Amino acid sequence: MENMGQAIPRERLGVARLTAAELSVVRGFVWTARWRPTRALAVTLSWLGNGWAYLVIAFATMFAFGVRAVPAICVGVLSAGVLHCLYPSIKRVVARPRPYRRDASLVPPLQALDEHSFPSGHAMTLSAALVPLVLAFPQVMTLAVVIAVLMGWARLASAHHYPSDVAAGTALGVGVSYPISLVALAASRLVV
Repeated sequence: MENMGQAIPRERLGVARLTAAELSVVRGFVWTARWRPTRALAVTLSWLGNGWAYLVIAFATMFAFGVRAVPAICVGVLSAGVLHCLYPSIKRVVARPRPYRRDASLVPPLQALDEHSFPSGHAMTLSAALVPLVLAFPQVMTLAVVIAVLMGWARLASAHHYPSDVAAGTALGVGVSYPISLVALAASRLVV
């Protein structure tokens, strides 16, 4: 099952140790998606995270807040764009195999978008999109956290990521989007 005794090309030793420790956590999340409804939810959320969720978020935000939402949506797009310039290089340098590559008993319910797992691009992009919305409209904070947690669960339940991938993706998304959002939204007078 696990090929822990084999050398994984390009994987760093510290990452390999973290990977081994996190595999049991991933197995637990995959277990939560063994029922048809939870499996369908994990697949749907992961698929939405491929890009469709951002259209839904943008339209819902426009519906809720009208044209006042446009600057926050644009800042989210800008932040995600900046992150996607950095993201491929990070994936290649870390070169962490996805959980289903390390444990043959983990069968992903949908195909991954790329080869490596670290960091989670879904968590990164979602965080980058949600930060300016939360800064501009603090009343959506709880909903944003729920959406982010559900996406994190879906990525783990799909055996595409480890918890540290999701945490790093979220931190990267927030870390880049927060300062961009503060400056851009202050300029548009949505945040003081």
